[in-house]
Amino acid sequence: MVTSGSLAGLQELLASYLSGDKNKDGHYFTSRIPKMTLYGAFISAPLGHVLVGILQRAFAGRTSLKAKIAQILVSNLVLAPIQNSIYLVFMAIIAGARTFHQVRATVKAGFMPIMKVSWVTSPICLAFAQKFLPQETWVPFFNIVAFCLGTYINTHTKRKRLAALRRKHYGEGRSTTGTSGRPDDNDRRGY
Repeated sequence: MVTSGSLAGLQELLASYLSGDKNKDGHYFTSRIPKMTLYGAFISAPLGHVLVGILQRAFAGRTSLKAKIAQILVSNLVLAPIQNSIYLVFMAIIAGARTFHQVRATVKAGFMPIMKVSWVTSPICLAFAQKFLPQETWVPFFNIVAFCLGTYINTHTKRKRLAALRRKHYGEGRSTTGTSGRPDDNDRRGY
């Protein structure tokens, strides 16, 4: 819980720093950091521990190639959708969603993109863990991988959001004159 909570909070802080996303006081430490820390410690860690434990027990003692492939398929088709759905629900709530419809819209919009990332990275990570890591180190290993991927995705998302806000802010306040200083056709037509 401590590892997962620390990584989740650090991920949010690092993504804010890398994207230049500051709070209204000009600091990178936003209100999302403690919320992400709590999510990592009390939601993500226990969920990951239970689901990986179930997966390991279901395939205990089975080391054939067929069993390893089946384990990867179960992880991708059963565990990943559960974990990603819960992640998206909590990210929506942390971001300010207050109604069921807001949460549902966030999950609907984010589910397939996050599943595509999972379907690419999870088989590689699970195959690596199966081959090289003792089972008791799987959860910390997956936490570190999730930290790296989450930081990248979170940074990318924050940069896109900030760019959209800049376009909206500066786009509404600018005149639509071209380089010649004359209004363009849209201004003359009243658009």
